[in-house]
Parts: sequence; C-alpha cells; structure tokens
Amino acid sequence: MAVSNATDAIDAARGVIAEAIAARVFPAAALEVGDRAGVLWSEALGTRTFESDSLRVTLQTPFDLASLTKVAATTTVLMTLVGDGRVRLDERLSAMFREWNGSDRRDVTVRDLLEHASGLTARLVDAPPSSRREFEHDICAMPLECPPRAKSIYSDLGFILLGFLAEDRSGAPLADPFKAGGLTFALSDSARALAAPTFPEPADPRRGRLLAGEVHDDYAAALGGGAGHAGLFGSAPDLGAFARVWLRTARGETGLPSPFTPAMAQLFLEKSTVPGSSRALGWDTMLPTSSCGTRMSAAAFGHVGFTGTSLWIDPVRDKYFVLLTNRVCGGGTLDQMRSVRRAFHDALGDV
Repeated sequence: MAVSNATDAIDAARGVIAEAIAARVFPAAALEVGDRAGVLWSEALGTRTFESDSLRVTLQTPFDLASLTKVAATTTVLMTLVGDGRVRLDERLSAMFREWNGSDRRDVTVRDLLEHASGLTARLVDAPPSSRREFEHDICAMPLECPPRAKSIYSDLGFILLGFLAEDRSGAPLADPFKAGGLTFALSDSARALAAPTFPEPADPRRGRLLAGEVHDDYAAALGGGAGHAGLFGSAPDLGAFARVWLRTARGETGLPSPFTPAMAQLFLEKSTVPGSSRALGWDTMLPTSSCGTRMSAAAFGHVGFTGTSLWIDPVRDKYFVLLTNRVCGGGTLDQMRSVRRAFHDALGDV
C-alpha cells in the first residue's frame, strides 16, 4: 500500500482518539497497530484522569483490560488444557460442578460456556458473594435465561465457571498457568501507582474512591482481584505482543509456543452454530455492526472490555489493533465508546 495512504489513515485514527478525549469519552488512551512482523504504530494520548494536574499516560501505562481477560487469559489456558487432554470441549458441566444439575442444564458443555451459549444470564441478580464456593453455588443454582444453545447471551458468569474449571484442572490459581509477557493479574506496587485509574460502579461498596491498579469489576474484586472473566492488567505493548502470537498462529505459522498451533487456532476460531451468534470459542468474530467497524475481513476476531478496551486481529489483512482506554474514570457511555471503536478501526482501513 502507498505510504501516504497509511500515514493518512494513522492521522485519521489519531484524530478519532484525540476528539474522544476532548469530548471526555475517556481521559487516557494507549494504542498499538501492527502485523505479524512487529509494530507499525503505537502511541499514548491523554492523562490518567480528567483532573488538570493529572500525569500524562505513556505506552508503559497499565490498563484494566476487563473482559479481554476472557480471551487473553482464560481462553488461552483452556486451549492448553484442551491440547493436552485435561479438558474436553464436549464435557458436561454436571461432571465438574456438583451443583450444576437439573433437566434444564444437564447437557451444557465446556463449549457452550466458551460460546456464551449455556443459557446463563450476564450477571447475578444480587450483589456478588464473597467466596468461590458461594459464587459456584449461586451460578449453578440460578435459573437459565433460555434453553442451552437457543441463543447467545454474553455471560460473565459462564467465564467465572471456566476460570474455576481452569484452576481445578491445572491444579493452580488462574494466574499461575497463564504466562504472557507483561499481562498480569497482580501489578507490582510501582506499576499500580502508574496504572490508568477507574471509578467503581454506583453499587460497588468501593464507590467513592479511585481504583488505581485495582480491578474495576466487583465480581473479580470479590474473588481476590482476578477471575475467569476480568482482572487482567497490561499495557498496549503487552497486549500487542500477545496479539502478534495469535496473528501468526491464525495465519498458519508453526513453531510457536504451546498452545499456539494452527490446528488449535482453527478449533477455537470456528464460528458458533448457535442461531444469530457471532461467537467462536472465547472470541467474537467480525460483524459489520460490531466494534471492529466495517473494513475488516470476515476472518477477523476480537473482543472488548467494559472499561474501554479492545483487541481485534485480522489474519487476512495481517494486522492487529489494540485500543486501551479508561472510559470508566468519569468518561462517556458505552454507546459513545462503541462509536469511537468503530471510527478508530474504520480509519485504519488503509493500514
């Protein structure tokens, strides 16, 4: 492609982010765009908060990745466990969680949780409990919103169970089997001090104070700071390094570390057969109406996070796109964030 086209595209994408900061959709953003060989563009814009004396963010600023945890941590660990035979995608949950029983759910499998097709709702009705035992009971005993595989319902609860399963089958906390560069469930004290802050939700008992390097999601907080659905922290370069491994694997490259093999990528990127679903195993896939915008190929896959984060990978175009923000630090609405993501990715259509 012409260099001028790529330069114009980057300028346009930078403008989208700068305008969003000026409109107070988020105070801080860090981004990285690259291909399987390396980084093509990376930049940090804005300040940690909207306060006039707030420090500027850098590419080393850690962000709360929120639901990117589902794909960067939990799905990756499950790929390893599936690859070595410790987990089967067709295993029933009733064989793993003794309280998961009843005729309405007896056939639900690991695959169903990964595809958000178990029938579980998004969240619990009541405030989060305080232990794994209570979470497991509440999730396993709650009524399903619909019959399994009738439709896709995006569910944090399903991924909380997947996190428990990963811990049980690996014999270690979720953070232990998951090793991916600087991505982590537990920032050092020095990194916490530099992290992009967030504000708790109104119903969170931590409301009224700034969360700096402390997980925003109250379920993850109740489970000690990290869980199968949220709790991971990382910088744009950290997530970019993870994206390059996935990009290389999805394009058929061999010789990468386990579990990143072309066969495993093909398995986990296969689109769900659930009616109307855009989900694969853990990952979401390209729809022209989604956060990836309209210019990615049909093979693109990605995910977003409630705090204002996103990762999209397009193996046909040989590109990945990292956008990290802290929208939940007094910033804009989810709809505003969706619009920014779409405009950002569409602007980069010529990169």
